[in-house]
Amino acid sequence: MGRPDGGLRRALTAARVAEQNRGRDVVVLDMRELTPIFDYFVVASGTSRRQLHAMSEEIDRALEDELGDRRLGIEGYDESRWILLDYGDVVIHLFESETRKYYALEQLWSHAKKVPLPTEDCR
Repeated sequence: MGRPDGGLRRALTAARVAEQNRGRDVVVLDMRELTPIFDYFVVASGTSRRQLHAMSEEIDRALEDELGDRRLGIEGYDESRWILLDYGDVVIHLFESETRKYYALEQLWSHAKKVPLPTEDCR
């Protein structure tokens, strides 16, 4: 397989960093066939406000350091139950577990293809 496109690289990098920061149930959804607004969703859960903040900050740092990308916007950081990081073609959703269940994004976008995440050996 060739090198992934820029959006996919951003999404997979964000997913890796979320997992490294103990994010739970990390999923990357390919949204390209469902909406022209963005290409990928990254969805992850955390267990505390502190963990969600750490995940969002580390994702920002990794995307800037590794790929030279800067976040376009952020929502929910102060409330910390659902943090949304906007990278244009990639939207990253970091949820408290109960908030994730309530909004059920994966069910809402159930027609999106799940992108397989590389195993630790492939990174």
